[in-house]
Amino acid sequence: MVSAVSRVARTSIRAALDFVAPGRCPTCNLRVHGVGLCGMCWSQAQFVTAPFCARCGLPFDYDAGENIWCGRCIGQPPPFARARAALVYGDISRNLILAFKHGDRLDLTPLVLSWLQAAGRDLLEEADIIVPVPLHRRRLLRRRYNQSSVLAVALGSASGLRVNVGALRRTRNTQSQGSLGRRAREINVRGSIQVNASARPSLAGRRVLLIDDVLTTGATANACARSLLAAGAAWVDVLTLARVI
Repeated sequence: MVSAVSRVARTSIRAALDFVAPGRCPTCNLRVHGVGLCGMCWSQAQFVTAPFCARCGLPFDYDAGENIWCGRCIGQPPPFARARAALVYGDISRNLILAFKHGDRLDLTPLVLSWLQAAGRDLLEEADIIVPVPLHRRRLLRRRYNQSSVLAVALGSASGLRVNVGALRRTRNTQSQGSLGRRAREINVRGSIQVNASARPSLAGRRVLLIDDVLTTGATANACARSLLAAGAAWVDVLTLARVI
């Protein structure tokens, strides 16, 4: 009886909140019930599913077998062990990430958290500690929060894994990566990400799960992974909300 009353109360509260401040689809701004994508945007969202490169998570057009690497990883293996992403970066995921990253849509955290948990299930099971990709302090002041830290803390709470938000730091305020090509991105972030001395004991011999919003060329993830490994981490996996194909 109590549980039934409780369910009715929760439903009434949700209905009242929707009436006062109706939810909006983060990608097209259409009114929705609760928090999430509208039906049209949901149907257009591209989730990353197998088959994909065992190393970087790049989706394959056909299944070539287990533990197959893409050509890029074979030719130049990244410093991280594995990378996985929930979504292919496109119109839907881009708008969602922009809303989460710049539009103060932190109410989307539970939604994207469930996607990250599904995409990174194996990585989470084997990780010892979660570390977010850092923002430079100037950029953090402008944005007021680091979206990667928000995701890392949410994953830590859901999984019970330890989170070290301050393990990595940006030593300089680098140029935005958005307009840069692969080589320029690597040069831009080279030497700009370091491990804080106070974090080294928590990383030594640990399996680190690095969290970011988007994996594009891998330049930032590579720079973070190299710094973490140099500080004594056993290995580094990468989990992102989306990745560019």
